[in-house]
Amino acid sequence: MSASAPRIEFWYEFASTYSYLAAMRIEALATAAGVAVEWKPFLLGPIFHAQGWDNSPFNLYPVKGRYMVRDMERLAADRGLEFALPKPFPQNSLMAARVALVGAEEGWIAPFTRAVYTAEFADGAQIADKAVLAAILERLQLDAKRILARIDEPEIKDRLKRQTAQAQERGIFGAPSFVVGPELFWGDDRLEQALAFAKR
Repeated sequence: MSASAPRIEFWYEFASTYSYLAAMRIEALATAAGVAVEWKPFLLGPIFHAQGWDNSPFNLYPVKGRYMVRDMERLAADRGLEFALPKPFPQNSLMAARVALVGAEEGWIAPFTRAVYTAEFADGAQIADKAVLAAILERLQLDAKRILARIDEPEIKDRLKRQTAQAQERGIFGAPSFVVGPELFWGDDRLEQALAFAKR
């Protein structure tokens, strides 16, 4: 896609159920719309803490959590995806997000992101387990040992902190979020609207 193509920023958290849905469809929809996607992994934990939450709102409000699970089951089935809520929920997504930042540098962030979400929400894998991440990288024919060594580098750690701080500065409060210029769109169900806005 040309450098002059309209762009959309896709802000996602690996522990987020609805980010899974968005990650599995954004690339095809954006390509059809002629919009370039910038993949932006970040951590929701610091943002939730700033709102006074010490856990996912789906755990803090059990009725909302039960609804989310059933909603995800329906939506995933409609889209031909598997879904099972992993245990524990939410998963610790720190390492996966750091790996994704390496992928952003090297050009494999999109397939890695989709593979992590599939492992987590379809296969019930523990994405905080380095062995799980290594297996994902190896299936993508990537050098898992080299990449996993990089996630302990101060530069990668700092980049994730900066990216999460940037999300807060942009007014992002949940995932997935889509940013087009100054406009923020929240939720998988706003993806089409965000892409239409980007095309204007």
